[in-house]
Amino acid sequence: MQINRIYIFFWLLFAYVSQGQTIDSSYVEIDSVSIDTIEVDIPNNGIINSNAIRKFYQKLANLEGDTTSQKVNIVHIGDSHIQADLMTNVVREKLQDTFGNGGRGLIFPHNLARTNGSWDVKFSSNESWNNHRIVSPVNGSNVGLSGILLSSRNDDFAIEVNAKEADNFFNLIKIVTPNNENMFQVATAKKTIVLESDVPKSITHKIKNGEALSIIADKYNVSVSEIKRANGLKSNNIRAGKTLKIPTNQMQKRSISRSEFIPLEMMADDNSHFYRSEETLEKIYLIPNKEQKQFELNGVVLENDKSGILYHNIGVNGAKLSDYNKYPMFFEQLKSLQPDLIVVSLGTNESFDHMKSQDYMQQLDVFIQSVKAQNPNAEILVATPPPSLFKRKYPNTFCADYAQKTIEKAEESNYAVWDMYSQLGGLYGVAKNAKKGLIGSDRVHYTKAGYVKQGELLAEALLNAFQNYKITKE
Repeated sequence: MQINRIYIFFWLLFAYVSQGQTIDSSYVEIDSVSIDTIEVDIPNNGIINSNAIRKFYQKLANLEGDTTSQKVNIVHIGDSHIQADLMTNVVREKLQDTFGNGGRGLIFPHNLARTNGSWDVKFSSNESWNNHRIVSPVNGSNVGLSGILLSSRNDDFAIEVNAKEADNFFNLIKIVTPNNENMFQVATAKKTIVLESDVPKSITHKIKNGEALSIIADKYNVSVSEIKRANGLKSNNIRAGKTLKIPTNQMQKRSISRSEFIPLEMMADDNSHFYRSEETLEKIYLIPNKEQKQFELNGVVLENDKSGILYHNIGVNGAKLSDYNKYPMFFEQLKSLQPDLIVVSLGTNESFDHMKSQDYMQQLDVFIQSVKAQNPNAEILVATPPPSLFKRKYPNTFCADYAQKTIEKAEESNYAVWDMYSQLGGLYGVAKNAKKGLIGSDRVHYTKAGYVKQGELLAEALLNAFQNYKITKE
């Protein structure tokens, strides 16, 4: 009977939420047997308040059949699941398959910052780099576009950028730095420089049986004292088999070779310094601008000459809306990506701080207003956080509350919503997702298969909404 009572309680809770009532964001203990028996009605996978991103749909329509080099820029901002690019890589591939591949987009050398990141572009360097992240205490660092700053004062570095796969090869590379300072140059090749100098000729003599210092001195036309001084000898005693340095006034040529990168001519606009190549590139080097003393990197953008989608992912492990809101430079540098659509995927970390929904919505409003202030033409799509559990057994009702409030405020605040929370089963989804291998043992982080599923669902929702747009437009 106890199980039946819990079962009835959760049906009442589910009905309460579905009627638009506010959830009390607190721990609720559930019985796993009861949850497994509940049939969850998953809504159609689409975009809520889709009219808020109609200009984005129109730009997608312009890409269809387009033969020019037109780009549509999507910027997806979030926490750890976006930093790893597991979810966003799936969305990128599916949208580029439909509308064309405009390039890899924003990349960052996460491995040089000693953290995880995208796998499809490789970075390596001869230098150890310092880093500062938006989740760290504010210390005056110029954290911007990627949510992580890479910095060094060493002016003898090179960062190799290897696109690895043909889909990521590029004709244009943009470098984003604090205040658009010209801190870096780029190179694709090295040259060898040979330096020659005259140095004293070095002669070494191996002592033979019966030889004395006087005999050796006469042989090389030097004095005994000169030989003793060159070898640090205090007496005339020497031993067969040993060697002596023979001082000489003769000179010889010495050559020293070193390799130097050949800097390429770069250009600049208001938001970045860039290099454009007539040939498609798969590898390039970032090298120091020798006129600078400090080197700080906020991000790198790779584009090709084709028309299509650029899907930029920006994520920082553990990040919350308030972390991004601390850094005005982040919003300023978003302009370098010329965003048409900005996807916001945050909320999980706030829920584990037990942040109330009204405070979460306030931070979301600050974030959106900051985006709009710097990027007035960008449209906003907010993705609700996925279901999770506290301590692997208590349902995370904070995320349920965030999802509900996000949807309620969408029309008033003029943003669209993709309700990932409902698509993954909502309050009762975790146990079912665990059985499918979609969520990890901590019941918070999703597995690779889970993030792939999230990416498939988001791409499907966007494509469904786009098709609906075309129908209603006609």
